Amino acid sequence: MPYLNEFLLVAAAHLLAVMSPGPDFAVVIRNSVGIGRKAGILTALGVGCGISLHVAYSLLGIGLVISQSVWLFNLMKMLAAGYLVYIGIRALGAQRMSGDPTALTSATVSNGRAFANGFITNGLNPKATLFFLSLFTVVISPDTPVAIQAGYGVYLAIATAAWFCMVAVLFSQTRVRRAFVRMGHWFDRVMGAMLVGLGLHLALGEWLGLSARPQ
Repeated sequence: MPYLNEFLLVAAAHLLAVMSPGPDFAVVIRNSVGIGRKAGILTALGVGCGISLHVAYSLLGIGLVISQSVWLFNLMKMLAAGYLVYIGIRALGAQRMSGDPTALTSATVSNGRAFANGFITNGLNPKATLFFLSLFTVVISPDTPVAIQAGYGVYLAIATAAWFCMVAVLFSQTRVRRAFVRMGHWFDRVMGAMLVGLGLHLALGEWLGLSARPQ
């Protein structure tokens, strides 16, 4: 395969990025532990579809426009920060549940909302925008056919969804959920605080110099 080395480089960079704790990880774990396996997997699939969004605009060149437009980049950053703070504040209001591990499923969300949690969290993440922009402009050669680049994108979306589905399955196991049942509301609050913190970090990064900005 003439593009095997390039694909392996793309896969390695993506593996390091997807395994790094961040908003996607926090949302998948929160829904898996607090709601259940189905919600966790749907959230993971939402994250995977969010990757497809980044790939699509990278291929179309829109990512370059976003990276060069300060106001557009900051608008997307504020939207992402606001969403993280919103779902984080909702998690902070979690109430104590009964001692039955199956009672955790009493905290329900619709399939669409679980999917949207993952999709919006990933799709609005400006750091993901910069990652994919860098991937498609630095790592991937401009001479690589668009069809091959699209193939890379399909792999990235599937690999991301598969990784977070494994995370969802792990954290939705009965024994894992049982370990959290007595302190489940505290776990939810901790995850909520993390999401609020990530949102505030994202929003305040411009002034504190903590996050990347378009050059």
